Amino acid sequence: MANPSRLRAAVLTTTAVLLSALLAGCGDGSAKDGDLTAQKLDWKDCPSPSQAEGGGTAPSPLPKGGTWQCATMKAPLDWGNPKGDTIDIALIRARTSGPASKRIGSLVFNFGGPGGSGVSTLPAFGSDYDVLRTRYDLVSFDPRGVGRSAPVKCESDDQLDVYFQQDATPDTSAERTQLVDRTNQFNAACEKNSKKVLPHVATTDAARDMDLLRQVLGDDKLHYFGISYGTELGGVYAHLFPQNVGRAVFDGVVDPTQNPEQSALGQAKGFQLALDNFAEDCTSKTTQCPIGDTPQDVKNRIAKLLNDLEKNPIPGIPPRQLTQTAATNGIAQSLYSKDFWEYLTEGLEDAYAGDGKILMLLSDALNGRDQNGQYSNLTAANIAINCADEKPRYSVDYIQRKVPEFRAAAPLFGDYLAWGLISCNNWAVPGAADHPDVSAPGSAPILVVGNTGDPATPYEGAKKMVDALGRGVGVELTYKGQGHGAYDSKNKCVQSTVNSYLLNGTVPKDGKVCS
Repeated sequence: MANPSRLRAAVLTTTAVLLSALLAGCGDGSAKDGDLTAQKLDWKDCPSPSQAEGGGTAPSPLPKGGTWQCATMKAPLDWGNPKGDTIDIALIRARTSGPASKRIGSLVFNFGGPGGSGVSTLPAFGSDYDVLRTRYDLVSFDPRGVGRSAPVKCESDDQLDVYFQQDATPDTSAERTQLVDRTNQFNAACEKNSKKVLPHVATTDAARDMDLLRQVLGDDKLHYFGISYGTELGGVYAHLFPQNVGRAVFDGVVDPTQNPEQSALGQAKGFQLALDNFAEDCTSKTTQCPIGDTPQDVKNRIAKLLNDLEKNPIPGIPPRQLTQTAATNGIAQSLYSKDFWEYLTEGLEDAYAGDGKILMLLSDALNGRDQNGQYSNLTAANIAINCADEKPRYSVDYIQRKVPEFRAAAPLFGDYLAWGLISCNNWAVPGAADHPDVSAPGSAPILVVGNTGDPATPYEGAKKMVDALGRGVGVELTYKGQGHGAYDSKNKCVQSTVNSYLLNGTVPKDGKVCS
């Protein structure tokens, strides 16, 4: 089932919308590969995001004039048969705000997931990158299997409500059987409803789509900003097309050397560290922390809450109750960004008083559920892409043996992340490899930004990415901060370093540190 070990990106847009409300296809055509590189994009003002992209309203006008424009690009369904059937890849852009003489090209964004919609995310955070728009068109896309790009479809909204309420940390044989049965049911629904696209949603497929996009946009090089899983996608692109890499930034970096088990264990430690930092922050302020007197007291009370919720859920968002699984999801989601720590504090305070609304809203944000009870296809796409990429499959017996190790490393999140490894069992498509290959000899320099307090992609992954990219390619920048990623923390040192590289081509000294 979906959990933070599988979702490497915070659904920050959905979280903000939900909390503010509370607190205030496959084509049938065929085309030759050469024809696809020469296709012309029909850019038009963007419509409202589809439900698969998360729903909502059409993007607001750009701050310096102009509108967000959307288009679709044809790509082969099967890159092994590029003259066969095609799919539509949904695109979005904001034209450069600067003079044409200063334009470098397009800057392509992937915000992570896997499973996140770039078409809905870029407008939500576009103002954060406005300085980059002075020399670039800002471009993003829904990767194949996501949003409007041949979306993976699995279960109905009502079925997903049940799926996300199940016990994700089984303690008994009966609970383990129930988890396995429910996982198999979900995976069978994915095969039934998306059989044609499932074999073709791997990260290598998306990387090939990006190189096609580069050509269709008319750029000699791919200038790229990848966040979270977007760093893995960028690394795979650099491996496949090192000669086509332009100025690229990886932020919130996935460790490309880890298999799924190692990644889940590392992330369990990362979320535990983030929780430690949250508890320390709350209790170190001059005002009294409302959820505990000491950091250990804060964590003990959270542990007791989760333990109590396993047997006695509390009211959440009617008719749903806040279960142990939903509360854990909500806590994890709030740890992606320090901006959400205040919501976590308020949500915990309310939960201790028997009100689970805020924690459930945070959980819904992680899972892509809106206030109308409708889900994006975030979870379906996330699982499909991960299972296409990852070769290992983990049995119940194996996970049971590993739970004590996970629990010792992360008392609050260990069980949860260990059992998340069951997601790809009985998946219709075999996984490609133990871990991605990102070696990119001959590539232009890639700026790799690691955050020492990152819960979702622990800091150590940045160094591993630099090493894996190869000598002279990866350039490491360290941010001593909190939250997932670094650029959107608004740290002036990080932003000026990244901006100088993307706008002027100034490569910083490897190992630079910002705090």
